[in-house]
Amino acid sequence: MDTKVLDPKSELTRQPVRLRGRSYVAFVFAPSVPIVDWLSEIDETLARSPGFFVGKPVVLDLAAVDISRPAISHLLLSLEQRGIRVLGIEGVAAAALAPNMPPLLSGGRSCAVTQPREQKGEAKAEAAPPTSLLLDSPVRSGQSIIFPEGDVTVVGSVSSGAEIVAGGSIHIYGTLRGRAMAGINGNSAARIYCQKIEAELLAIDGFYRTAEEFDAALRNRPAQAWLEGETLRITPLN
Repeated sequence: MDTKVLDPKSELTRQPVRLRGRSYVAFVFAPSVPIVDWLSEIDETLARSPGFFVGKPVVLDLAAVDISRPAISHLLLSLEQRGIRVLGIEGVAAAALAPNMPPLLSGGRSCAVTQPREQKGEAKAEAAPPTSLLLDSPVRSGQSIIFPEGDVTVVGSVSSGAEIVAGGSIHIYGTLRGRAMAGINGNSAARIYCQKIEAELLAIDGFYRTAEEFDAALRNRPAQAWLEGETLRITPLN
């Protein structure tokens, strides 16, 4: 009996490699000199909110400081010892980085890699990206809602251990017990509103206040937060 040997290449159709793009919101650390004092500020933040940066992507911006390669290496180690892993570095020349350091980044947030298909005789219409996000259910502990394109509205409460990150303002129609960070793309006009404030941390355009710094008179009341210069103000809504 003859045995027929099949050539896999002739029988199987090879699928092309599928490329996908994905963007993430990263915390940007911009050290200032003396570095020791800057690290002390990081320690104070971690003391108030332990584990705040755990699992969060971090970019190290060294444009404002002039430090050597060994100093950069020591800074990366100091951050790692605090549970902060740096995924990329910007603001320096490529020659300043050693091969074992995180890669040099530039250009901010990356865009998706897509290969759209166009139908013959049909003009391709580009859908406008949404400028707001509405959540009609509570945000549970451990959830992280990130919407850098605009405002976030939650019709419900935000639990302790949860976080809302928005490029615009944040509106919470319930109790805010977790963290709320608005204006992350440099929008200093963003605001944070909630019907009941028990937040762990509030931040607008990088300026923040933790629960320990809230006025006790604000507790369990409707409140709003906004930036006045470089100071985060929090006042009752009524």
